[in-house]
Amino acid sequence: MLAKNFSGFNLETGTDEAGRGCLAGPVTAAAVILPADFENLILNDSKQLSEKTRVFLKPIIEQHALCFSVTHLHPNEIDEINILNASMKGMQECILKLNQIPEFIIVDGNRLLNAKLGMKNNFGKQFSATEIELLKSIPNQSIIKGDSKYISIAAASVLAKTYRDEYMDQIHEEFPMYNWKKNKGYPTKEHREAIKKYGTTKYHRMSFRLLPEQLSLDF
Repeated sequence: MLAKNFSGFNLETGTDEAGRGCLAGPVTAAAVILPADFENLILNDSKQLSEKTRVFLKPIIEQHALCFSVTHLHPNEIDEINILNASMKGMQECILKLNQIPEFIIVDGNRLLNAKLGMKNNFGKQFSATEIELLKSIPNQSIIKGDSKYISIAAASVLAKTYRDEYMDQIHEEFPMYNWKKNKGYPTKEHREAIKKYGTTKYHRMSFRLLPEQLSLDF
């Protein structure tokens, strides 16, 4: 059973991301503050759950959360600031979008959420000085494999994954030859064969190694 709280604060938010290793589509982040009495024996790291179970859990999390938010960071921003920074920035944006200011943040991974703030970039949201100070003011803790240890991080991982999957299903209709409805933009053999045959789209991350023989790909 996942732990309910790390810090002892009532307004503790868990945050996580999905889609970091994909060749196409956004990296999607989520943040969730759950009530102290929230219990769900099914909830776990989204990677350990079936798609059917994640879809089942999504409205339960949304209904019972004190507040939650979800953010997509798109390929142009990923290419500009790199996927690690984009993943962290997505989670930072989620914190700013919450209806309540968290007293403490727990983040999946090994990097503090406020490790890098206020990057200058041409794409996506620009943080104001007030937003940067707010993010700096909230204590946070990174937890390796936190999505399999703490219920709020697990809830965030489910929301990030389900919202990203829905997005990939939508853009699949625009470019069905890549079969994003199935592979969700991950580097499957089928996806890479489609890139080799049809080239790239506006949804592909051009800073990624899209094909093993990258130099032979005609952009």
